[in-house]
Amino acid sequence: MSFFTVANLSYLVAAALFIFGLKRLQSPRTARSGNVIAAIGMAIAIIVTLLETNFANWQMILVGGIIGALIGSVAARAVQMTAMPQMVGIFNGFGGGASALVAISEFIRLLGPDQVMTNESGVSIMAGTIIGTVTFSGSMIAFAKLQNLLTGAPVTWPLQKTLNALLLLAAVGLSVYLVAFDADMTVFLVLVGVGLALGVSSVIPIGGADMPVVISLLNSYSGLAAAAAGFVVDNRVLIISGSRRVSS
Repeated sequence: MSFFTVANLSYLVAAALFIFGLKRLQSPRTARSGNVIAAIGMAIAIIVTLLETNFANWQMILVGGIIGALIGSVAARAVQMTAMPQMVGIFNGFGGGASALVAISEFIRLLGPDQVMTNESGVSIMAGTIIGTVTFSGSMIAFAKLQNLLTGAPVTWPLQKTLNALLLLAAVGLSVYLVAFDADMTVFLVLVGVGLALGVSSVIPIGGADMPVVISLLNSYSGLAAAAAGFVVDNRVLIISGSRRVSS
């Protein structure tokens, strides 16, 4: 049996564990085992992805995994249940930011010599960048409001909706330019800035009492960003898990 077949089967097992684990999160009695099952699925997906891509720098991956596990363990034990909404919000932001970084790194890679950005990969990169940056900055604002780092009252200014529409149109226009005409790094950085600004301007006018609803929406955005990142790096389990997060 080829490694390609083994990898695909492993991704299928990981996706099934994600779905089964998410199902068990519906009840407090089974939520802990659901988290464990989903974590096993994620471990399988990470290991197979590293083997499939022949990733050589295992030391950095190990260091990053240890740091992330320590932060997650401390946060899970120290954060009160009443603070769970802001914890979920900041985790959503990290997920969106990670997806954006995947898209950004792939864009930079394709700027290298003997590399060509196809329309298909370009669309995936732009989608991952926009959705990921909007999710990151929007989630940070939601976290800050719930944590009383920002006022919980709506923050508004004249022509705010017009500004949001212009930012969205700018993001689409910049994406079209980067994919169809010129993959320019400066223009791409402007796109990143526009995405971050759009996330802030979209969430900051919403009151703190409605932040849990906003976080739920941003959770779906985080799934979309993960799915887009999956298309960027051609990773099937990332596409499946991101799509499953959107539907949940």
